[in-house]
Amino acid sequence: MDLVYDFLVKDILKYGDTVVLGCSGGPDSMALLHLLIKIRREMDITIICAHVNHNVRRESKDEYLFLEKYCHNHGVMFEGMEIKNYGDDNFENEARTIRYSFFSDIVKKYNARYLMTAHHGDDLIETILMRIVRGSTLKGYSGFSKVVKMKHYTIVRPLITMTKQELEAYDKKEKVPYVVDSTNFKDVHTRNRYRKYVLPFLKNENPLVHQKFLKYSNVLLQYNEYIEKEMKKIMNKVYNQNTLDIEGFLKLDKIFQDKIIYSILEGVYQDDLFLVTDEHVNLIMRLINSRKANTYIYLPNNIKIIKSYNYLTVTKDTDESINYDIEIDKYIMLPNGGIIEEVESSLTNDNFICRLNSKDVSFPLHVRTRKNGDKMVVKGMLGHKKLNDIFIDSKIPVNKRDMWPVVVDSNETIVWLPGLKKSKFDIAKNEKCDIILKYHF
Repeated sequence: MDLVYDFLVKDILKYGDTVVLGCSGGPDSMALLHLLIKIRREMDITIICAHVNHNVRRESKDEYLFLEKYCHNHGVMFEGMEIKNYGDDNFENEARTIRYSFFSDIVKKYNARYLMTAHHGDDLIETILMRIVRGSTLKGYSGFSKVVKMKHYTIVRPLITMTKQELEAYDKKEKVPYVVDSTNFKDVHTRNRYRKYVLPFLKNENPLVHQKFLKYSNVLLQYNEYIEKEMKKIMNKVYNQNTLDIEGFLKLDKIFQDKIIYSILEGVYQDDLFLVTDEHVNLIMRLINSRKANTYIYLPNNIKIIKSYNYLTVTKDTDESINYDIEIDKYIMLPNGGIIEEVESSLTNDNFICRLNSKDVSFPLHVRTRKNGDKMVVKGMLGHKKLNDIFIDSKIPVNKRDMWPVVVDSNETIVWLPGLKKSKFDIAKNEKCDIILKYHF
């Protein structure tokens, strides 16, 4: 912890600075809070402890009160919030967005120079590995930076050189109290599985593996910074005001094409960069090279990429009740986060797979949102059934029904309700068919 202390005192903080600390009350953030209180004695800094009660565990309220009391006893200003409701997005992503929005508000309220978080070396390893597995950008593969310059403040992660074990040892030595989040031990969360099964293996191979990952991260950031400078010189010629000149773009070397697409996505997603994968870049490249003059795709968070002749435009679709109608290609990503792709074969026969014969339906096939009066002939049933009744029977929440994909042919005949029901046009698994569609969600 001495190196962290020296880094903050010599390289970051100045006398009288104001610091906002995002603090969960766990061993990592409590260690950093304790260290900042030590530094306050000689540098007269102001510390604001910002805490978010995620309201998903019975212990959450007690942890909130624990941290509030600790701050009161140590003369630290406390700012807390409770998340009352969550939407339909991925819980971890949504909670992170709410958390950082709150932190940003507190930084502005106190005109703080710094927002500090307790991310440490183990967190960096987990983040890098998760992004390698799911795919990301060059910057994304680096995990996260120790210091990030924002518009009005700076994010600092001073514990990035330390391991969780070292922080827990510091807490024990300094008698720093903390709480333990029981969900950190559940395999349902992806990060927990890396923490429980992958990290112990790596640390057994090399106890200082976190330093290797930190070096890897720094090297990627350095290369990314250099390529970024060269790319910006070129990018300004083909991308302006969220619009890409496709003709000029296609004349560039592949490395700059990829980097420009990644740069566009980084600019759009910013702190949500973890949502970006290689597949998103592939989707955009397919759109650019498509022979269709006017078409579009959706990416996560309702980002809409529109191709119109020689131009590609990036927009944020803010309409909560999005209506879409997309011609089915080999692979399409839907506004609700789902994916429909054409596959060669499948061993499963559930409602996430649809087998069709081209002679039975009219092309092209489309996927769209529901319309008033929509009905389909459900496989194995006589007569038509209203889509609304199917949603009710399947207990689909009302706020999800308007975005649910409906696959129709060119005559507007519903051939599949992905994930819920197949129509009479679905071919049995043991019979011959020439179209197999798969739905991922």
